[in-house]
Amino acid sequence: MSRKNIAVLIGMLLLGGGIFAYELRSVRLSQLLREIYRLNPWWLLAAAGCMALYWVMEALVVKLLLKGRVERFSFKNALRIPLVEQLFNSLTPFSSGGQPAQLVALMQSGVDGGRASSLLLMKFIVFQAMVLLNFILTLVFGFKLVAAKFTYLAWLVVFGFIIHLVVITTLLLIMYWYNFTKALVRLLLRPLHWFMKAERVTKLALTLNQKIDNFHRESLRIKNQTGMLLKASLLTFIQLVFYYSVPYFVLLALGLHPNFFEVLVMHIMIVMIISLFPIPGGSGGAEISFRALFATFVAVNSKLVLAMILWRIMTYYLGMFIGMFALVIKPDRVKEIDQS
Repeated sequence: MSRKNIAVLIGMLLLGGGIFAYELRSVRLSQLLREIYRLNPWWLLAAAGCMALYWVMEALVVKLLLKGRVERFSFKNALRIPLVEQLFNSLTPFSSGGQPAQLVALMQSGVDGGRASSLLLMKFIVFQAMVLLNFILTLVFGFKLVAAKFTYLAWLVVFGFIIHLVVITTLLLIMYWYNFTKALVRLLLRPLHWFMKAERVTKLALTLNQKIDNFHRESLRIKNQTGMLLKASLLTFIQLVFYYSVPYFVLLALGLHPNFFEVLVMHIMIVMIISLFPIPGGSGGAEISFRALFATFVAVNSKLVLAMILWRIMTYYLGMFIGMFALVIKPDRVKEIDQS
């Protein structure tokens, strides 16, 4: 990790500690200690197990996408990829650092850069598609619940959904309507000439065109691999279900008995809201949305605050610290399989 990343890590830990301290301001210490003492450790272990299975599923997706392309890509190598991704997603705005970090981790294993880019492109498309599918299924089967629970947070959920929809639509446009996408980019860049120098606009246009060309070239390799994409989609769907289940087991650990489907719906909505916040990990927005949405399940304030802290530790800080260990583990070197 660079000095900048270490500084951001320390900053995020301090910010998280500050948020927790602020949330605990209205909770008596004796109450909090009583709730901690009453925690069921087995349900907490189940919550941690869901996160572990979340990473395992992603590792299986990595192994699937590399099948037939490299020799002996170990499970240790595959598991290292999502853990490194989790670390750098936690340290960068909008989780933007996860993709480059995964690329470096794959290349450290001996995977060719072009092949690694193709794999990560496919994985990213599948992941975004499954996030959208989960959200759409939530609206279809839980519309009444969503309409009843989401009042002032509804617009945040809508904006989060729009962001994910724009991302997946852009990717599909580049894959299937390449010329149209290039023309659309040229059209969207025209207003920039009104308040930017021509040299900067030209440089930006060249960069965007290069990225579009690279993306389109890689997408041509994966469009015909329907079977592999379907398997990867199924594994990713299961992966997300494990992640969305974490708060359910946290609430069980606190002695509560919520409806599993309702908790899943709430967590899917929180994920949509977090995507709007540019601060790494959606810090601040994540905690606020959790408290607002799960207040319907937890009437006691001390339980609600403790549930929020435990959920945040499981879904954010746990991956951050495990990712630090994964980063320093030396990967096994692999050999490329000749595709000619």
